[in-house]
Amino acid sequence: MDAASRVSPKQFSESLRHEMEAFLESVMVAVNEAPDGEWIAGSEEDVRNLAAEFRERVFQQAVQRRIDAAEAAFSPSRGNDYRPGHEAAGDQTAGQ
Repeated sequence: MDAASRVSPKQFSESLRHEMEAFLESVMVAVNEAPDGEWIAGSEEDVRNLAAEFRERVFQQAVQRRIDAAEAAFSPSRGNDYRPGHEAAGDQTAGQ
């Protein structure tokens, strides 16, 4: 893939800033809600689940952005004369 199908890491991270902040706030809420003396044991599973969900959403968005960039950079007329269901101009007289 050429450079046109790449996504700026800086723009990607900026676009997810709100989601990252929400994730970090959720982590702190989970730790704060854990019973005293059990901060790790009382929040570890919740934090692990939050992190797994966040990781999945970020990866899905990263892949989708790359797909979107590749589609935007794709030129259907660039070297692709084959179109299913359409005969090329030279082939139309072949059966006559």
